[in-house]
Amino acid sequence: MIDRRDIGSWISGPQLAEGDFPGRRLGMPRTGPGSVGRPGRRVLALCIDWAASYAIAAAFFGGSQMSILLVFAFEQVLLVGLAGFGLGHRLAGLKVRRLDGGSVGIPRAALRTLLLCLVIPAVIFDPDQRGIHDKAAGTVVTRL
Repeated sequence: MIDRRDIGSWISGPQLAEGDFPGRRLGMPRTGPGSVGRPGRRVLALCIDWAASYAIAAAFFGGSQMSILLVFAFEQVLLVGLAGFGLGHRLAGLKVRRLDGGSVGIPRAALRTLLLCLVIPAVIFDPDQRGIHDKAAGTVVTRL
């Protein structure tokens, strides 16, 4: 029989030791600016980006599923690569940055976006709340 706690631990992601927090291993603060962006803000940012992509695709490209995905991917590669945040990241108070603190750049943003568009790499994450897409690109999402 499945215990309710088993389901809760699966939904909440990797368990941390007492006193540990996402980003600690990366030298980040527990809360506030520079801390790891939490899932709620990240989902909000994704929804904003997806809605904007949908609106642009509907207005200029007929609104097909592929056009929405391509607009989303273009926005992510261009804005995250050059500015460190997409529209949704900015509105949710998040920034994507390299682990060494540098700017993401187009190649890393392209790899991150490709994996993000595959969905599964984004929903499998480590105790620092970095998805496979962030780990592969050497990036982390932080609060502004």
